[in-house]
Amino acid sequence: MAKPFPLHPKHPERICWGCDRYCAATDLACGNGADRTMHPAEMIGDDWYEHGDWGLAPEPAATDATDEPSTA
Repeated sequence: MAKPFPLHPKHPERICWGCDRYCAATDLACGNGADRTMHPAEMIGDDWYEHGDWGLAPEPAATDATDEPSTA
């Protein structure tokens, strides 16, 4: 099974996104090219998955514990 593709990675510049291995940018193992493959967020922007048909579901919205209603 392939690893899930992150929509908003914290440091996309540190990883090669060319295959499911997600190698470090300094340790390219698959021979996918001479340089790492950039994450779409680096090229298109943070809303990259909203444009086009990527076949990805958006990440669920993160909820803060303080936003929950009180049960007291």
